[in-house]
Parts: sequence; structure tokens; C-alpha cells
Amino acid sequence: MELVRIGNKLVSKEKIYSMIDRIMNLRSKGSSQRETAEILGLDRSFISRLENVGEVRRGGKIALIGFPVKNKEELEEMAQGEGIDFVLLLTEIERRLLLNNRSGVELLNYLMDIIGELRDYDTVIILGSDERIKIVESLLDKEVVSLEIGRSPLTEDVYVEPGVLKSVISSLN
Repeated sequence: MELVRIGNKLVSKEKIYSMIDRIMNLRSKGSSQRETAEILGLDRSFISRLENVGEVRRGGKIALIGFPVKNKEELEEMAQGEGIDFVLLLTEIERRLLLNNRSGVELLNYLMDIIGELRDYDTVIILGSDERIKIVESLLDKEVVSLEIGRSPLTEDVYVEPGVLKSVISSLN
């Protein structure tokens, strides 16, 4: 147990972390701030302040999809840091493997599952060719923010500037 002396008090960091975990668990499961405060014997304003300190992004759920992306790992890391809720980025090799390793029915089912999942998000950011962007926009009935990375057909990975994507994500708050 890690203890910290603050004046004449001895404070347990683990106890603080445990309480924060309990608060976040209750809140993420749908409890209101008031309900959480009552369950844990805290002030509602404490929970509000705690959430404000940790807030990364405000607003609806955001998904990011794109292919073929050269700097996939870099963009995934940045998206995670920005609080993006769902990320599906593919390189050209991954895209080809996805197509070649499934039967027609399996591929259709996979794509329908992805479309179904994307419908749960308030905003979908797509990185893709002009034609792929049009297809996604026509399939989804929500806000689609597109970053065209080239003209169809794209057959090689494209480097996407992380700062541009980060700027788009920031504008959605």
C-alpha cells in the first residue's frame, strides 16, 4: 500500500484509485452522478469535478474507418488518445487479406456487421478514396466526415497526416 503524508494526514493512493474506479464503473453503467454519490456516500459535485478533470472529449460517440492507410499504427494511437470510440484502419495488404480469406457470404456478413456497428455511432470519420467515401455516406444515416486520401481505385497505402486528422476530431467537440 502506497501512503503519502500530507500535513498531519496519511493518505492511501490505492484507496483513492479504488474509489475512482468504483465511480467510473457506476457512471459507465448508466448511474447518474446523484445516484453514484448516494451509493458511495460522496457529494455529487465531487463526481462532477472528477469527470471534468478527466474529460478528454465531449459529445457523441465517434468511429474512425479508413483504408489503405500507410501509417495505421500512428493514427490508431492518436485516435485512442483523442478518445475515439471505434477504430478500423487497414493497410492495403490487410484489405486484400480480408477479401481473399473470406467467401462471398462471409465477406457480406462481415461488411453488414461493420455497417451495423457504425450505425451505433453519432459521427463516422472515413479516410478513403472518393468512391469509397460516397458508398459509406450512402449506407449510413448519420454524420459522416470524410477525408479523401486519393481517387479510386487506391492500390497502395497512403500516408495520412496525423495533424489533419487530429484537427478534424477536435472540430467535432
